[in-house]
Amino acid sequence: MSESTSTVNRRASGLAQATVFRRVNDDVLATLQRPGVGWAALMAVVLTVLGVAIAAWVYQIKTGLGVAGYVPPVMWGVYITDFVFWVGIAHSGTLISAILFLFRAQFRTAVYRVSETMTVFAVMTAGLFPLIHLGRVWYFYYLIPYPNERLLWPNFRSPLLWDFFAISTYFTISSLFLYLGLIPDIAAARDRAEPRSFRHRLYSLLSLGWQGTDSQWRHYNRAYLFMAGLATPLVLSVHSVVSWDFAMAIVPGWHSTIFAPYFVAGAIFSGVAMVITLVVPLRKAFHLEDYIEEYHLNNLAKLLLLTSLIVFYAYLVEFFIAWYSGSEFEKAIFWDRLTGKYAWACWIMYICNCFIPMSLWSKRIRTSWFWMFVVSIFVNIGMWFERFSIIIQSLAREFMPYQWDYYSASWVEWSITAGSFAWFFMWFLLFVKFLPSMAIAELKELLPPKLRHQQEELERAS
Repeated sequence: MSESTSTVNRRASGLAQATVFRRVNDDVLATLQRPGVGWAALMAVVLTVLGVAIAAWVYQIKTGLGVAGYVPPVMWGVYITDFVFWVGIAHSGTLISAILFLFRAQFRTAVYRVSETMTVFAVMTAGLFPLIHLGRVWYFYYLIPYPNERLLWPNFRSPLLWDFFAISTYFTISSLFLYLGLIPDIAAARDRAEPRSFRHRLYSLLSLGWQGTDSQWRHYNRAYLFMAGLATPLVLSVHSVVSWDFAMAIVPGWHSTIFAPYFVAGAIFSGVAMVITLVVPLRKAFHLEDYIEEYHLNNLAKLLLLTSLIVFYAYLVEFFIAWYSGSEFEKAIFWDRLTGKYAWACWIMYICNCFIPMSLWSKRIRTSWFWMFVVSIFVNIGMWFERFSIIIQSLAREFMPYQWDYYSASWVEWSITAGSFAWFFMWFLLFVKFLPSMAIAELKELLPPKLRHQQEELERAS
């Protein structure tokens, strides 16, 4: 009798689990259904902005870099600001996913796919700006250290060459990390797609014959752990390399050893903000409230608050270093940031990155989807102006007063900047309609509370 009862209980538990697992598949794969009016309208806006940016870039190629707002000595303008901004967004995504995975943070399950996707598309966006900044883009191969007969001798001390290595290496690792995590979920989408359809053929190709066997899962888990371990130090080193683009120069405000940890902390800060910016509309648009809960938002908000405090501390240390160094040039640069012609950009940076995130000490703000979305938007704005302040202000007031000038970006630069955001969101919109935007396999391992409660009720009813 006891064996029979045990068998019945196991069977009821298995049926309840299968029912809940089927619901997870249904809810996540529902995001891959035919696009609606809202998605089409967003894509139309994004493509329009991207079209204007492409037209502006073609105009710049045809006319020359003179159409940009460059005025000596400011020859690194908005384009390099955009490059560093998108590199920061890119480096944070995989870092968030990899570190949280290594520390077994449970709240990553619902949001890490978005952060990994954000990483790949941000790298793709950042990689455009060294080419745009070249002007004569058809000579892009000058940046690549390859064996040739053109007498091209790559300058390994050039930041442009460092950026090539940084972007190519990080794009490769982050793409593999994202794709590896997608394989089981693509197989689930393959099994749901109509036979012989385009989606079925695409998913069959991308899933690499995944069947979910014990052997495949063991190899998958080991490979994913290896990639997470590889990505974490890579991210730290690559973004440190980007900071050395500035720190290796003798320009006042740049020549500082704090730049490497400062840039890494800023990258995580901006990346968490961008994850929130993407997750909040995604949750609302696809009705994923049962999977992305206040618990996830609260933890992301705490991470945002922590990195905001680190960045705030770095700002204060910069002023201390300038004062303690005894260098009149350093003192002048940081005083000018507060009171000079670019003070407006600097104060936007401080307000958005330091003061507005202090509202996250309140749990009501941390668990409010609306206010967290607003805070994340302000942080994204503040981090863009941080890069603007670092790059433009130091160049505009370098060493020789007779060279000082005021840089103002032209319509071409603003159009291409807007186009970079359109480029990023275009790829993200395509991703959420063609590939699962949440990790189905991991959601089943750690069911959200509502689904866990549903499973318990089904077991009792059986």
